[in-house]
Amino acid sequence: MNGTIPGVPRLRAAAAGNLRLGALIVLLVALTLGMAQLEPLFRALFPDLGNPLYRRDSFLNLMLAHIGLVLVSSLISVVVGVAAGLFVTRPAGREFEPMVSSLAAIGQTFPPAAVLAIAVPLAGFGFAPTIIALTLYGLLPVIQNTIAGLGTVPATTLEAARGNGMSASQILMRVELPLAMQVIIAGVRISVIINIGTATIGSTVGAKSLGTPLIAGLVGNNLAYVIQGALLVGLLAIVTDLLFERLERHYAFGD
Repeated sequence: MNGTIPGVPRLRAAAAGNLRLGALIVLLVALTLGMAQLEPLFRALFPDLGNPLYRRDSFLNLMLAHIGLVLVSSLISVVVGVAAGLFVTRPAGREFEPMVSSLAAIGQTFPPAAVLAIAVPLAGFGFAPTIIALTLYGLLPVIQNTIAGLGTVPATTLEAARGNGMSASQILMRVELPLAMQVIIAGVRISVIINIGTATIGSTVGAKSLGTPLIAGLVGNNLAYVIQGALLVGLLAIVTDLLFERLERHYAFGD
């Protein structure tokens, strides 16, 4: 024996992870609220730009709008994706699994810009077409991981539950979903992270997001705007990914 107390390395790793996550959250909030304080830095880096700091809207408003787009689209993707995954893993819906998986795959492989081009004439500019594009783009990992997670539940466990007199709904809620939850959350994690990055293109059809300074920078050849938007999008994605990592670990270890 080396004298190491069981569980201590994992606790130390968790503490280090919490510290890293906390530091990134502080940095994200600081940049969102205080990007204007970095104007001297951007002026020094880009002396040829007359206006190196994006000022058409506050970064706080852009951040909140971006998070709103991701939350709404991800919620719809999760509800529809988990429901579809549950349906095709039940006896009544198993024959539809290839069709559902294929439709979800088509939704993700179809370029979001093309979805926006189709949705704008139907839903108008701004929020609605962006939500449609993000929802379709986020469905596949949720559906796939729901099916995969439910498929990992041992048949012996299901038989034991039935032997104890549990109904189909009780088995689903008390046995299948808890055992599959880690895999399902992994799919939701992928979906949300994809949508954080993809939501930026919503600004091309008038949706307010962190893509607004990105698009303005690309159109106006202003690299400073692009860096400011990309920095916040990247940090938001990293922080969200670490939060989901903790949630997955909770279901893996029961922390």
